Amino acid sequence: MSGVVVHLPRGNGPDGGGPVTLRLGPGEVARFGRGSPRTPVELRLDDEAVSRLAGEIRVADDHWQLTNHSTSHSYLVENPEGAGEYLRVQPRRVGAPIPFEFSRVVLPTRGQVPVAFQVFAPDHVFLDPDATGAPWGSRTVMAYSLDETATYFLVLVALCEPRLRDLSRIAVPTTPQIVERLDGHTASGTLTARAISSHIDYLAEQKLRIRPPDAHEADRRNGKREEIVGLALRFGLVREEHLTLLPPPAR
Repeated sequence: MSGVVVHLPRGNGPDGGGPVTLRLGPGEVARFGRGSPRTPVELRLDDEAVSRLAGEIRVADDHWQLTNHSTSHSYLVENPEGAGEYLRVQPRRVGAPIPFEFSRVVLPTRGQVPVAFQVFAPDHVFLDPDATGAPWGSRTVMAYSLDETATYFLVLVALCEPRLRDLSRIAVPTTPQIVERLDGHTASGTLTARAISSHIDYLAEQKLRIRPPDAHEADRRNGKREEIVGLALRFGLVREEHLTLLPPPAR
């Protein structure tokens, strides 16, 4: 089942809190805003310019929708991987469909830094290029629809790099190692460890649909990464030519 992953990079609770990550399936809704005991929200954005109930995210089968409850402020939905591409969702707009696979929702504030959170969209399905033009009933879709220009694919290549360069069973890179490997190499700047973890979760749960670990496997911290790398290499989703997407390796 497809769905979205919503990630708030830093906590906005009364004590600062930690990052918040939500996973929503089709038909599910997450509300965001400043919140209050009488107006609960799933994503708390602690800024005085943000309404108690600022808006909501609703998940459809193949996209998500944004509702803006503000009566005066527009919200921006940016495509961090689209060279400045963005949508403006006007005040009181209900169910605006968002087409981006990876989005950054930005709300205006009184400070210099706007409030923002990230949304990884439902899995975008693509037709098999060899089947284009066939009648719809006989068309074949791609089993794993990966966008090779997306940041999550760059993270996937970094995960697979050691085994592509050496066929032996080299340990899968850790999150800090990937942060260092991709430092300053993405359009959105340096990726944090939290951002890398979100991309890995998105790959595992939405793109590659890795099965959840069994109880006896749950303690293996690298289990998810190893499953991702194993599947990507077995099916040729990441190949040697993709290594050119990475910065030159350090000596």
